[in-house]
Amino acid sequence: MYSHASESLIKQAREIQESELQKFYSRLMKMLQGKELGHDTVDSLQRLHLILSATKYTRTLPLELQKRFVALLSSPAEQHQVLSTAVLRETLPLTGQELNYNQDNLGQLNSHAAGLLLSQAVSKGDLSSLCTQLLRNLESRPSEGPTHSLMHTLPVLNNVLTHSPECLSEDQMTLVSKKLVDWLRYASVMQGVGTSSGGFFTGPRSRQPVPIAELDGSVSGDFFTVLCVGQGFTEDQWMNVYSFSMLRHWLLTYHSSCSTVDADDRSEVDGSVVSMVSATSSSSRLLPPKERLREKAFQYCQRLIEQSDRKAHKKTDTELQKACLVEAVCILDCVCAEDASLVYRTFPCIKALFGRLSSELSNARVLLPIAQFYLNHGEMAAVDCENVWKVVFGRFPTELFNDPFLAHELLRFLRLNVESIELRVPQYTLYFPNLLKFLAWDSPAMVDDFVDLLPSMVTTGTAVELLHTLLDLPCLSATLVLQHRSTCLPISEPVGRSFVSLDAFRNPSFRGLFLFVLRTEAGSGDTIDRLSTLHELLVEAADWPRVTQCARTVPVLLHVFFNTIVTVKRFDILYKFVASVLAVLQFTIYTLLKKYVARLFQIADEKLLAHLILVMLERSSLLLNIPAYIKEIHRVFSCHLLRLCKLHPSLVVNQSHELLEFAGSTANVYSKEELYTHVVWVLGEYLSVSCDSRCSVSLITSCFEALEAVLFEITSSAPPTGTVCPAPKVINTLMSALAKLASRSHDLIPRVSLFLSKLRTVTRSGSVAWCSDEEDLVAIVTRGEELWSLLKAPGVAQSVLTPPPHVIAPQWHRDTNVALPLQLRALTSLTHSQ
Repeated sequence: MYSHASESLIKQAREIQESELQKFYSRLMKMLQGKELGHDTVDSLQRLHLILSATKYTRTLPLELQKRFVALLSSPAEQHQVLSTAVLRETLPLTGQELNYNQDNLGQLNSHAAGLLLSQAVSKGDLSSLCTQLLRNLESRPSEGPTHSLMHTLPVLNNVLTHSPECLSEDQMTLVSKKLVDWLRYASVMQGVGTSSGGFFTGPRSRQPVPIAELDGSVSGDFFTVLCVGQGFTEDQWMNVYSFSMLRHWLLTYHSSCSTVDADDRSEVDGSVVSMVSATSSSSRLLPPKERLREKAFQYCQRLIEQSDRKAHKKTDTELQKACLVEAVCILDCVCAEDASLVYRTFPCIKALFGRLSSELSNARVLLPIAQFYLNHGEMAAVDCENVWKVVFGRFPTELFNDPFLAHELLRFLRLNVESIELRVPQYTLYFPNLLKFLAWDSPAMVDDFVDLLPSMVTTGTAVELLHTLLDLPCLSATLVLQHRSTCLPISEPVGRSFVSLDAFRNPSFRGLFLFVLRTEAGSGDTIDRLSTLHELLVEAADWPRVTQCARTVPVLLHVFFNTIVTVKRFDILYKFVASVLAVLQFTIYTLLKKYVARLFQIADEKLLAHLILVMLERSSLLLNIPAYIKEIHRVFSCHLLRLCKLHPSLVVNQSHELLEFAGSTANVYSKEELYTHVVWVLGEYLSVSCDSRCSVSLITSCFEALEAVLFEITSSAPPTGTVCPAPKVINTLMSALAKLASRSHDLIPRVSLFLSKLRTVTRSGSVAWCSDEEDLVAIVTRGEELWSLLKAPGVAQSVLTPPPHVIAPQWHRDTNVALPLQLRALTSLTHSQ
C-alpha cells in the first residue's frame, strides 16, 4: 500500500524514543518563538504531525508548545493554520481547557480553527458553550472588533447545528432569527472598498463608495443579495451571503418543528384571504421573529428570481444564477410548508419561472426543485401540474438520459417523494419506459435507485409490459448507444468499421422497431411482434460494455419485480375506496361484501399471474443473444415459477395447455435445462385434484403422455449435434413427475413400471449414449428403482410422492392428542424419584 520509503518513515515515527521526542519538542519550541517561520519550521511541523498520527496512542504536548500551536491558528499563512490544526487534532486537549483556549480569539476565527473547535468538543455541553460564545460574538457591534470578526461565525454555527441541533435555547434561536433578518434584508447597498491596484489614478476620489450592480451591469435599485456584484464587499454583505447559504438549513432545523405552534398562536383573521395579501414588508416588523424571518426569506427569494431573469455578462455568473434559483425555490418550498398562506403569493412567481425555464433543457437542474414545489403545494393551490410532469418524466429522460448529474438528481427526487408521487401523479407509472433509459445507459450507478423505485412502477395495468421492458433492457441500452452514435456520426461521414446495427437504426424500414424501444410512455403494446428481428439487428451489440453491464442488472430487477408481484398491493386505490365504502355499511353486509370483493381481487391477481407465466414461457426463447444473460434469466424464471405456482396451485390447471406445450418440446431439454426442469416439476406436483378440483383424468393422462414421449426420446438416442447430454436432474424430474401422475391415475402405473424396468435392463448392458458420466447413470438407475418399488403399492406411492399438507408442514406441537404421551412421561418423571 505504501512505498518502501514511506513505510520506513512511518516505522521511524512509531519507534521514536521519548527522550528524543522531548528534544524535538524543545527544538520546535525555539523555532516557533522566532519572528519568521521558515521552511525548516514547516518541515518540523510536518514531521511532528507524522509522529503523532503514526501511532494509535494519543499524545499530550507540553503546555507551552500547545499554546504556541494555538497562537499559530490565527497565522496569516494558511499553511501554518493547516499544520497547526492537524497537530492539535492528534493531541489530547488540555484538562479543563478543551474549548477555552481559543474563545478569546473567536473574533479572528477561521475555518481551520472552527473545525478544531468542533473536534475538541466532547459533549453537548461543550457545544452549547461554544454556541453561547459564538452568539455573544454576533451581538457585538462591528466597530468593536476586526472587520473580519464575523466572517466564519455562521459557517461554524451551521456545522454545530448539523451535529447537535438541540444545543440552542429558545432565546438563542430568536436572536439568530433576528440577525438573519437584518443581514438578509438590510445589508449595505454600497460597494465595499476593493483592493487597490496602485497607479496614478489611485486616490481618495477613486475610493469613494458606489452603488452595487446587477449581473447585467445596471445599478441595483433594490436591497443587496448574493446576485449583486461590485469591486468589493462590506462585512454585512458577506454576512448576507452566509445567511442565505444557511437559511434553508435553519428553517428546516428550527422552524418546521415549530410551525404547528406558530399556527396555533395566530389569530383567526391571520388565516383569511385578507391576511395572505396584507402581510407586506411594512407590517412585517410587527411579526414574531420566526414569522418575520419567513417573510424576509420570501422577499429575498422573490428578488433572486427577478435577478435571475437578467442577462449575465459572464458564463460563471449564469451558472451562479441557476444555483441561486435552485436554493431560492427550495427555501420558498420550506417557507410555504411552514405557512400555507404564502402558497398563494408564491405560486404566480413559480409558475412564471417554470414557463420561462421549461423551454431550455440547460435549466433542467432548476426545474426539479420547481417540480418539488408543485408536488408539495399544487393540490392546495388547485393548479394544473400536468405540464410539469410531462417535462420531468417525459422530456428529461428522453433527451438527457446521458447526463449523470441530472439522472442522480431526478432519481433522488423520485426516491424521496415516491409515496406522494404515487398518490398525486397517477400518470407516473406510465413513464417507466422513459425512466428506465437512465438505467439502460448507466446501469452500475443507477441499479440501487431502481431497486427502490421499481415496486412503485408495478401495478396491475403495467405489470406485463414492465416485465417485457425489463427483459428488453439490453436492447434499450444498445438502442440508446446507436442513437448517441447516430447524432455524433453524420450519415455522410465514413466510420472506421461498418456497424450493421447503426445502418439498421437509420433504415426507415426498421424505424418502427427502434421507436417502440425508445417510447416515452407505456400503453402502446406489451412487446414487439418482430422481436426476433430486433435481436438479429442488435446481434453485434451483445459485447458492447454498456449492454453487458445492463444485462447483469436485469436479473436483480426481475427478482424485485416478482417479489413485488407476489406481495403487490392489489388495486391499491380501488381497494381502499371499496373498503371505506363498505365500512359504513352494517356488519353482516360488510362481511359478505368484503369476502366478495376479496374474491374478485384474487381472481384478478390469478389472471395477472397466469399472463406473467405465459410471458416467461414465451420470452425464454426471445432474448438478446448473450449466453450468460440468457442462462441467468432462465434461472430467475425457474425460481419464481415455483413460487407463483406454490402460492396459486390452480395456475397449473389454468395454464396447463401452455405448460404442456413447453414441457412436450424435446428441444427445451437441451436449450432451457433449468426452466424445463422446473416446469416438469410443477406439472407433476400440482396437477392433482387435491390442488384443483378441475383437474380431470384426461388432463393427467395428456400430461403423462407428453412427458413420457420426451423421456423416451432423450433416453433412446444420443443428443443432437452441438449439444451435451441432458443433466441427470432433468431425467430424474421427468421420472418423478410420471410416477406422481401415475399414482393419481392407476391405469398409468403399468406404463411407468415398464419404462423403469427397461431402463434398468438397458443400463446393465454398459454405457449409454444419453449419459456420459457413470456416477450420474448410477444415480438415475437408483432413482428409477425407488420409484418402481413405490408404484408396486399404489396407495403408498400416492402418500409418499404426493403427501397431504399436514404431513409436509406438521404442527404436532399444537395437536393435544399427539402431545399427551409427552405430557404423561414428563409428569411421571416429576412424581417418581430417580
